[in-house]
Amino acid sequence: MSLVDLIMPKLGESIMEATILKWHKAPGDKIAQDETVLDIATDKVDSEVPSTAEGVIEEILFKENDVVPIGTVIAKIRVGAGTGSVVSQPASAPSAPAEYEEAKLVEEIPFVPKNTIPSAAEGSNAPRFYSPLVLNIAQSEGISMSELENIPGTGQDGRVSKKDILAFVANRRSGNTAQPQQHSQPVQQATVISSTPAVQQKSETQLPAIPSTYPGNVEIIEMDRMRKLIAKHMVDSKHTSPHVTSFAECDVTNLVLWRDRVKKDFEKREGEKITFTPLFIEAIVKCIKKYPWLSSSVDGDKIIVKKDIGIGMATALPTGNLIVPVIKNADQLNLVGLTKQVNGLANAARTGKLKPDDTVGGTFTLTNVGTFGSIMGTPIINQPQVAIMAVGAIKKRPMVIETPQGDTIGIRHMMYISLSYDHRIIDGALGSTFLNAVSKELENFDSNRQI
Repeated sequence: MSLVDLIMPKLGESIMEATILKWHKAPGDKIAQDETVLDIATDKVDSEVPSTAEGVIEEILFKENDVVPIGTVIAKIRVGAGTGSVVSQPASAPSAPAEYEEAKLVEEIPFVPKNTIPSAAEGSNAPRFYSPLVLNIAQSEGISMSELENIPGTGQDGRVSKKDILAFVANRRSGNTAQPQQHSQPVQQATVISSTPAVQQKSETQLPAIPSTYPGNVEIIEMDRMRKLIAKHMVDSKHTSPHVTSFAECDVTNLVLWRDRVKKDFEKREGEKITFTPLFIEAIVKCIKKYPWLSSSVDGDKIIVKKDIGIGMATALPTGNLIVPVIKNADQLNLVGLTKQVNGLANAARTGKLKPDDTVGGTFTLTNVGTFGSIMGTPIINQPQVAIMAVGAIKKRPMVIETPQGDTIGIRHMMYISLSYDHRIIDGALGSTFLNAVSKELENFDSNRQI
């Protein structure tokens, strides 16, 4: 008989921790290899963790809603002969009061450029990051910002964890810690880490507090975990990148007529339905090769140009939230390969089967706002990328057509496209040039192309 450690798996290049959502097994339960042991969640996607061995669950080391670093042992499995039903109690861990557990807020580190991460060394004047859960507890307990800054942190980079603030609250209630000053203001929002002190001060002091009462006939809906993460990611992106959006109108008549002509044969031959999305991605990839800065990121005063092109595509989930799975090495795929990737990732998103690795590695994002009837949009950059393109609904309109015999008016399939880009490194000239190149690529689509 031996014990096998079940490890919190690596869930992507930028993911350092995960939240345990639900245990499917308890100590003493038998488990087969590759059988699901628990569900976990990251700031990207929910996932299942399978067993790495066949045996009996000997011990569970963390509770549901605990935030666990990647590579940590989360359970032990007894394998081999004599696997009886000996039940071990889960290891004790600090627990929050009921009102904080119900909040189910996830502690995570938002994207910030490496050069703006403050030192956690004692005596540093740099701002500290506080997770939403810590701030929620601080606000509920009336802990001022000055008190919060003086709490020793045991988390990553010296940040204050849930355990640290709960210990502070317990000590204060027992009289071991000084009470907050009468005129101190409770914490209202997270400290935003920024390389510009004025921007940080404005975000901390000028945002109005959320009202505790709501007049009139209202319905209060608690955001789910995914919506909280989306909201935070969008705010972080606006704080990180100065957004500029450019627009273009393109005639996609050739593309629309070609797809209408080949879609039945394509599905019969390839077993896949061809949508407009892989055609858009194909055009974007061709233009990124001409203008590689659109596939990059910013690290302080360095521009990191990504040679491996990964195209993220915003996809609607059954809950109405959006997620961005990534087509990796999109520049190495032909139209059939892109179609299979697009359909596979879209179906996985709709059925909740996306893996954590499916949402990492993106260098540029496409969002199709036309799917929902919008003719154009101003999308927010998906950090740490520097650009995102939105395609609107395709509409028939009367347009002037230039011919060698003169101008005429005809009915054409028209579409607006827009590009939001990071003005730190992409100027209007480059952004508009890239957008125009994509427009021309779509307009000049070869209607005689063979599948």
